[in-house]
Amino acid sequence: MTIIEIAHSFLKMAGTGEVRAAFDRYIAPNFIHHNQYFKGDRQSLMTAMTDAHTTSPNKAIEIKYTYVDKNTVITHSLVSKENMNIAVVHIFRFESFKIVELWDLGQVIDKKSPNENGLF
Repeated sequence: MTIIEIAHSFLKMAGTGEVRAAFDRYIAPNFIHHNQYFKGDRQSLMTAMTDAHTTSPNKAIEIKYTYVDKNTVITHSLVSKENMNIAVVHIFRFESFKIVELWDLGQVIDKKSPNENGLF
């Protein structure tokens, strides 16, 4: 698998509730992340993602764009939930085909936005 395929598979698995399996398969033991709402370690993010799936599961995740530069993959995705859609950017840094660092930035899509270009 390429790092692009790994990033896509991780997002699809974790985004549809297969959080533990996605972490076991693709996340390095020394993984760190930069989500400001949780401690920066592997276990804290895995727990938060599992809890989020239980309380507010995603209906779908559609990866719209993917960019790659050396050991970094960036995805721009549409996450659909029951009562909202969210534009999300994930930045993955890889070492030896494992995700070692992750940034995730999301923005709820405003249905009444005046911007005719949208978020995609």
